Amino acid sequence: MSYLLTAAIISSIVFVHELGHFAAARAAGIPVAALSLGFGPALMRKRWRGTEFRLSVIPFGGYLLPEAADPDDFLRISPLRRIALSLGGPAANFLTAIPLFSILNAVRGSSDIHSLFILPFIQTASFLSQMVSSLAGMFSHAGELMGIVGIVSSGSSFTSSAAAALTFAALISLNLALFNLLPVPALDGGKIVLALFEFITPRARALHLPLSAAGWVLIILLMAYVTVLDVGRIVS
Repeated sequence: MSYLLTAAIISSIVFVHELGHFAAARAAGIPVAALSLGFGPALMRKRWRGTEFRLSVIPFGGYLLPEAADPDDFLRISPLRRIALSLGGPAANFLTAIPLFSILNAVRGSSDIHSLFILPFIQTASFLSQMVSSLAGMFSHAGELMGIVGIVSSGSSFTSSAAAALTFAALISLNLALFNLLPVPALDGGKIVLALFEFITPRARALHLPLSAAGWVLIILLMAYVTVLDVGRIVS
């Protein structure tokens, strides 16, 4: 059961990320064709205010599809609005960590104003600072990288109690936000960097598709590599 809870926590955090993109798209006036909870064929569909909301067959994570005929059509949206869209997901994950820490403090028996409303911001900033500091070290020790298999495997030991599950959820939320802000073209951070270049020269728009494709290849190779590491740790 702990493995299922770990997977459910990760899936929920990923979907929160997509909800952040959805909220940012609405605020920026970018039409959204679909927002799905899960992947694969849709089990249920409901259209509301121009967006099709889906419950899909694989109930892990989710995705958002902007209303665009093709990638070029999407890139015709102003860079500023696309930056807002890209920031929405990481912002949602950052903000989600704060109430999670607040609930965590309450579960641990601290229900004063400081523990519920002030300390969570300090905890969020502290963990973010640690994550940023360890980022360079993580990539310089490639053998210590961990993928989704390793996270689920190790995370199962962190979901044995309510406090542990809340801590795990908060840290996964912050990790997802920080990872997506890395300047890799396929990630939100890379999209933001490329959009900023468009303010210097509109010709930078032509770089989006090839660099995003290269970014996805890099991410897929990295995922394959860390999955091999994860499986090796589990069977060893």
